[in-house]
Amino acid sequence: MIEFYSENDFQLENQEAVAKWISSTIRQYNYEEGDIVYVFCDDAYLHKLNVQFLDHDTFTDIITFDNSLGKQAHAEIYISTERVAENAASFNNQFKDELHRVIIHGILHLVGLKDKSPEEEKAMRSAEDEALTSRDFT
Repeated sequence: MIEFYSENDFQLENQEAVAKWISSTIRQYNYEEGDIVYVFCDDAYLHKLNVQFLDHDTFTDIITFDNSLGKQAHAEIYISTERVAENAASFNNQFKDELHRVIIHGILHLVGLKDKSPEEEKAMRSAEDEALTSRDFT
């Protein structure tokens, strides 16, 4: 089950369609959908989690707590909508497209993709682009 919550005033549009898209992406990598919770928040909220749990004193757009069991994807995924908006402006992207990229980025980590090396980052971007292209909603 995929659920969406907000710790700020953000409300995700097309929640049902986004959840179906996420499920489809999970299945594409031969994983099963477990319990996946997205929490939308502001920079301060996510920064606090970043310091508390990862010992990183930096802002970030996403933190994924992977609770997967084998090939069953389970996670808590926190996304700063402030950071997504700033990144969208920096990259000259629409907010919605940048948000969807970040949403699927967390899922791609759950199904085994990494982004630490330049080669891994390139593969991650390619997988994100492929997932974004597969959306059947706006």
